[in-house]
Amino acid sequence: MVGKLSLLARVFGRPQRSNEDESTIRRVSLTTFPAAIYVVGDVHGCLELYLALETKIIADGAGTPGRKLIVLLGDIVDRGAQSAEMIEHLLQPAPAGFQRLTLMGNHEEMMLQFLNAPSWNMSWLGFGGRETLLSYGMVPYAGLGFALSETRLKQMSDVCIPQSHRTFLEQLPVSLSVGEYLFSHAGYDGAKPVADQKKEDLLWGDPTLLDAQARLIHAVHGHIPVDKVLFTEARTDADTGAYTSGKLSAVKITPGGALTIITSSGDN
Repeated sequence: MVGKLSLLARVFGRPQRSNEDESTIRRVSLTTFPAAIYVVGDVHGCLELYLALETKIIADGAGTPGRKLIVLLGDIVDRGAQSAEMIEHLLQPAPAGFQRLTLMGNHEEMMLQFLNAPSWNMSWLGFGGRETLLSYGMVPYAGLGFALSETRLKQMSDVCIPQSHRTFLEQLPVSLSVGEYLFSHAGYDGAKPVADQKKEDLLWGDPTLLDAQARLIHAVHGHIPVDKVLFTEARTDADTGAYTSGKLSAVKITPGGALTIITSSGDN
């Protein structure tokens, strides 16, 4: 798995990472299954698609009493044009009757690494980071773009990116465990016990490998775009490639295990 994960990291342009203490990383576990969990795939800065999908989720949950949870599987930033607006929306209160939980994706990690050390993490700009900086009103220099000094990039980002957004990103958990499900951006490493999963596994792994491995727990993930929500015995892939397909999907999961797909598109 390590070799495959490292290959994916190179393909996706993984930035220079800091020496992070795994014990400080947030992982959420629920002992009681909510009345419904609505799991949203990779938004990638497509705020209008998300708002349309959230409206459908609210309507769907109106007749269901009890606590309902909206889980965003990470990669809410980059690619699309409204990353700043997407984070600002998620900082607002959840719809009545719902709670929201946003998980960290590899793009949130790349953004944080860039903000902490821009000159070491310029590869992020080629994987949607440029669009994210533009969404915050950062203006590239003529002829240089954002290829500026570390000092200048930090000055610009400090002015344009609110501290509340940085704190939001820094505090994102990497996984949610509830019942027989593990929710994370990129699934998990099936060669390890669930308790031994590292942040690297959950944000950068290859979830397709789970189909050939013994099932530990059902993974619900994004990270790998598919034409439509994919269900296998080992995993559910909810990433329908919003920023290219114009289609954002959610999977409703009830305590009994029933699954329902809800989708928003540019047409509705």
